[in-house]
Amino acid sequence: MINTETNQTVGSPTLKLYGYWRSSAAYRVRIALNLKGMAFENLPVHLVKDGGQQHSADYKALNPQGLVPLLVDGDVRISQSLAILEYLEEVFPLPSLLPDDPADRARVRSLALHIACDLHPLNNLRVLQYLSGTLGVDDAAKQQWIQHWISTGLAGVEQGLAAFDGKLSLGRRPGYLEACLIPQVYNARRFACDLNAYPRILQMTEQCESLEAFSKAAPEVQPDAQ
Repeated sequence: MINTETNQTVGSPTLKLYGYWRSSAAYRVRIALNLKGMAFENLPVHLVKDGGQQHSADYKALNPQGLVPLLVDGDVRISQSLAILEYLEEVFPLPSLLPDDPADRARVRSLALHIACDLHPLNNLRVLQYLSGTLGVDDAAKQQWIQHWISTGLAGVEQGLAAFDGKLSLGRRPGYLEACLIPQVYNARRFACDLNAYPRILQMTEQCESLEAFSKAAPEVQPDAQ
């Protein structure tokens, strides 16, 4: 049973989130949980240490995909960040992270999918490790790869944000879209991408970053941050 006023499941265990401090996908889920005001246990999985703890037998027994994040809600285990966001929307509906209007919801999901499925994977850790380790791509060429694909992806996001006319995706408050966008902006800054061509993205980011739901989810304040 769900208490829709407090967003807590009566009698259920505390939510557990397996993630990594600098994982964009885990960052998305931390933001979403914070926006919904939900407590969760943060369980670090180091993606580099010991050859990557996500590859360990113990972790793959929980998540055969060998990726983060993984949300555990009692007996329910959900991998993939957008699947987790959808689960949170359906099981813990208030406050909603999606607009009421079906067309607006589709627009938000479209941009979120573009970020999470088209843009982010091309600057993800395992892709970059393959470029440098297996293919022998040097650091300069790898940086060029990262900046090219981030710029290409953000250009599409920038155009899509025109529909929001400077507002957040839920009008005065952020939701599903911002939970996906802000971690990708973090990545873009980390890889020294020039963001001046994306004023709408920068405006939306500025409106979000000072909010507690985002500041508490930031990579540098996570317990496993290095």
